[in-house]
This record gives sequence, C-alpha cells and structure tokens, in this order.
Amino acid sequence: MKTILVVDDKSSVRMLLQEYLGEQGYRVVPAVNGREAIYAARHEKPDLILLDLMMPEMDGYTFLKLYRQESQTPVIIITAKEEETDAVLGLELGADDYVVKPFRMRELASRVHAVLRRYESASHTGRVHKVGELELDENLHSVTLSGREISLTPMEFNLLATLMGEPGRVFTREQLVDNLADSGFAGLERTLNVHVRNLRTKIEADPDQPCYIETVFGVGYRFRSQS
Repeated sequence: MKTILVVDDKSSVRMLLQEYLGEQGYRVVPAVNGREAIYAARHEKPDLILLDLMMPEMDGYTFLKLYRQESQTPVIIITAKEEETDAVLGLELGADDYVVKPFRMRELASRVHAVLRRYESASHTGRVHKVGELELDENLHSVTLSGREISLTPMEFNLLATLMGEPGRVFTREQLVDNLADSGFAGLERTLNVHVRNLRTKIEADPDQPCYIETVFGVGYRFRSQS
C-alpha cells in the first residue's frame, strides 16, 4: 500500500482527499502545514506528497526548500486558480507537477498514478548513459557530473534519462510528453520548459549556454551526441 502525505491547512480538503484516496487503495497521512509535514514526512516515509502552497506557520515553498535537501520523494502541488503562476516557483524548487483547485478527483488520481508510475519505472531497465562528464545510472537512480552526485527530482531524472537514452535525437515537446506521461496526465506539457530549465541549472556550467541539453527552436530538445 502506497502512502500519500496530504498537506493542506483546510480540513475539508484534507478529509476529502483522505476519503477518496483511501478508497483508491492508498494510505493517507494528513498534515495542516509545512512544519507538521516535515515531521510526518521524516517518520512516515511517504511515496508521494500532495502539497498546498499557502499555509500558516510554514508554507509550501519553505517546506519544499527544506525537504528537497533530504529527499526526492515526488511532490504534486495543489494550488488555487489565481495562484497558478505561483506554482511555477514550486516547480523550480523541485515539485514534479501541479493541479488547480477546484479539480476533479479522477484527474487528481490520474496525476498521482502517473507520477508514482514514472518514479517506480525509472530503475527497471538498468541502463547506464554517459556523455562527457555526465553519467546517469537508471538502476541506481543516480546522476553524477565529473564524479559529483547531482540531486534530481523524479521528473527531472526521467526527463534526463529520456534525452540521454538517444543522444542526438530531436524530441518534440509532444514526444517528450508522450514518453513521460500516462494518457490523461495533462500537467507535464504546461511545465516541460520549467523542468528543462531546472535540469540545465543542475548539469550545465552555464545554463544560458547549454552544452548538454540543446534547444531546437520551434521543435523541442535534444541531448548532444558527442562523448
């Protein structure tokens, strides 16, 4: 049974998610703010976190900054429509996706399933990709640059594995969405550029002049082919 940590200061949202996700076979742990969520995440070891952004005591942004220093557990942000642009900051801090309130429960369940599925499948092939000083090991779910380990979110890892799996190939944005998302998972297309930018910040010496992940203007992205 997978454990999902639901972090939201509104009791009605927590109860609704706890009931619905429980019916879907998940074990749900509630938290009312980021401070309580840090404690719960460390002790409950959730498989995925649903995170509200605007909360008292410790908001979602602060939680992400702290938690990403110790864990790469998948995180889906829950945000209000008027705060949708703020969700991009959450993605830059390491969240994997976001859903906008009010949302349909079936859509949320689809997002949860998609993120968990990608996270679990990342290590199944056992392939090792190496280009220059960058190496990605799918079996160990690790990335190193010049021998130094690079911490990636599950979304960033899967995106990098897709690009490194076929160096030199130009992937359209639509192809990357198809490769990384289950049908019905709509969030990735909106946030793909953010994840690419985050990746470049972590693996490029100069993210503004990338030498690994290249933009093919008007088409998509490719990973450089020379070793």
